[in-house]
Amino acid sequence: MFDFAWSEILVIGVVALVVIGPKDLPKVLRAAGKWAGKARAVAREFQGSIEQMIRESELDEMKKEVEKVVETDIGHEIEKSVDPTGELQTAIAPPDLSDAVKDPVGTTDTTTGTAAPAPAEPAPEVSEPAPAPAAKTSTPA
Repeated sequence: MFDFAWSEILVIGVVALVVIGPKDLPKVLRAAGKWAGKARAVAREFQGSIEQMIRESELDEMKKEVEKVVETDIGHEIEKSVDPTGELQTAIAPPDLSDAVKDPVGTTDTTTGTAAPAPAEPAPEVSEPAPAPAAKTSTPA
C-alpha cells in the first residue's frame, strides 16, 4: 500500500524524536500502534462484509438457477426432444370413434324424428341355489 524505504522511515523517526521528545515518544508510538490496529480491524471487517455480500449474491444466483430447474417440466422437455413434431403421439393415439356411428338403423322414430329408446335386454336367468345339506345332529348314546 505505502512504499517506504528504510531511509525514509529513519528520517521520520529522527524528526519525531526531535519534535516530540524522547520522553513522550513511546506514548505516541503506542497510540499510533493502537490506531493502526483499529484501522486494520476496520479494514478486515470491511473486507469481510464485501466478501459476504459476494457470497450472498452468488447464493442468490444459484437459488435462481435451482428454481429455474425446479420449474422446468422435465416430462414435457423429454417429450419435446423425443417427438418434436408430434408424429409419434398421433400414431399411438386410439382413433376417435365418436363420429363413426351417429344414428344406428332403426332407432329413430319416423313420426316425431326423435330417437326411440333402445330395447331392453332380457335379464339373465338366475337359478336357485341348491338347498344346503341338513346338519347332522348327534344324539347322546
